[in-house]
Amino acid sequence: MDKTDPPTSLGVFKPVGHIVIAFRNEAQVQAAVIALLAQGHASEALVRYTPAEMTAQVNAQVAAASPLAEFGQEINLIKSHRALALRGCSFLVVHAPEDAQAEAVADLARAMKAVSAQRYTTFLIEELIEAPVEEAMEAAQGAPQGTAPLERSAESLSAAAATK
Repeated sequence: MDKTDPPTSLGVFKPVGHIVIAFRNEAQVQAAVIALLAQGHASEALVRYTPAEMTAQVNAQVAAASPLAEFGQEINLIKSHRALALRGCSFLVVHAPEDAQAEAVADLARAMKAVSAQRYTTFLIEELIEAPVEEAMEAAQGAPQGTAPLERSAESLSAAAATK
């Protein structure tokens, strides 16, 4: 996937055959890249987005989207990506068109406590992280939404999630 010309449907980001994962920070993205390369994924199959890049992409696509995009889930999903990016999340888009690949990537995202992950197929966008985005963000922060920074230690993240 070329992030300078991302795949779209009705003007909205829709990378069919890919999984979009939001991580709390760039260090988690880097750790995920290392793990995915070790699993045999090609470096060309991994595309990173900084918070600023994701925000800019979403802003441009929301402004240019077809009115028909409002009928699908894609426009709301990219707006949630923008909200996560504005809170400092970095993103990794992984090409995983086969079920076995997608499951391995989903397992990695869950194990690394990703904030969110979605698998894009032709007709469906599958949420791969059990908790809704808002709940995941609160667990990541250990406090009500918007009251604490995203950066926390792994121990405090686990403790916050365990108390939910």
